[in-house]
Amino acid sequence: PGMAGGFLLEIRRGTQSALLVIRYEAELPSSPVDVSVAADCLEVRSGGSCEAAALPAEVRLAPSSCRGLHRLPGGGLHLRMGLRRPPHGADLVFTLRESLKPLKNYVFYCQSCGDIIVKDRKFLRVLPLPSENWSALVEEWCCHPNPFARSTLHPQGDDCFLGDTFFLLNSGNEPHKSKENTRVICKRCKTMVGETVSSDTIKYYVTEVIIRPSEGSFSPTPRSQFIQSMVAQCLVEFSSAKSTFRFTIKGDNGKSYILIWLLNSDTLLVESSGSSSSHSVFTLFGDNFMPSSGPVRTWNAVKVLYHPCIKSRNKGLADAWENDIGVHPLKFPSETCLELLLILGLSTTSLPPSLRCMNSFQVRNICY
Repeated sequence: PGMAGGFLLEIRRGTQSALLVIRYEAELPSSPVDVSVAADCLEVRSGGSCEAAALPAEVRLAPSSCRGLHRLPGGGLHLRMGLRRPPHGADLVFTLRESLKPLKNYVFYCQSCGDIIVKDRKFLRVLPLPSENWSALVEEWCCHPNPFARSTLHPQGDDCFLGDTFFLLNSGNEPHKSKENTRVICKRCKTMVGETVSSDTIKYYVTEVIIRPSEGSFSPTPRSQFIQSMVAQCLVEFSSAKSTFRFTIKGDNGKSYILIWLLNSDTLLVESSGSSSSHSVFTLFGDNFMPSSGPVRTWNAVKVLYHPCIKSRNKGLADAWENDIGVHPLKFPSETCLELLLILGLSTTSLPPSLRCMNSFQVRNICY
């Protein structure tokens, strides 16, 4: 066999370094394996076979820096190296804050099925909400009773307020309210897209809607890819703005589903599936989560450690994080939390065994 399982190249832009994992669907062949690394390609020879893969144009390796070639049982060959130059950085911006502008008409679509949730809304004001603890901070800084104690931040008819993982709109005559409870559902696919905050305010979650200018067109995004992109944006936003690196993923029912520790946000993944007609056991997304096709694929990613919290798993750690001011909660619909947990689990099992765990946490690359 040659490089039947393909390769995975995990690049750190900040340190200009890379880890190369050459993968095999079976054990290494009995004949010697020759690995050749050039600036723009990789080549593996074994016996009479030879397989090569060209790297994307933005990735250029430094072959003279290769070191530490070793084999891990079930994990293929591992090799570390440097880069000639760092790949271009990804522009990871918070989509809502960049895409929503005052005095423009927008349409809000259900991300799951594409049905229109809000049609042709123009906002005079698009404003970020303060953090959830803003009222407590006011009490700390004021030497007199909190003047905002009885105030509520509810949008008027032409307002859009942006929160951590949601935005608030004046409900107007929106027809998607559920009469049974506060959940706001898509009338076509019955997916929860938000919840009512008051009689005139609706909270829409960023993982459930896609916003487009009224004159633009709607094109669907695979669900897994969209969830990962939005969660990655939230993690990077808070880590850069508030130096917060630990997060609790909570559902709309108040329960904690996942504990996440952000390691870095400058990862670039390059993957080749090799010559096998079937997917490698190390495929990043599994059969149902492949966002692109071709011999070599690239993703920008944030690397995280995580613990699942469902069914009382890791309860002690979850309770400790709950009371830690250095941990930031991120709230999504409960169904979306379960989807995210499934995505995390599928990706973890797709990694080589040696890269799946760190200090009792599971390891995951969230691609965007």
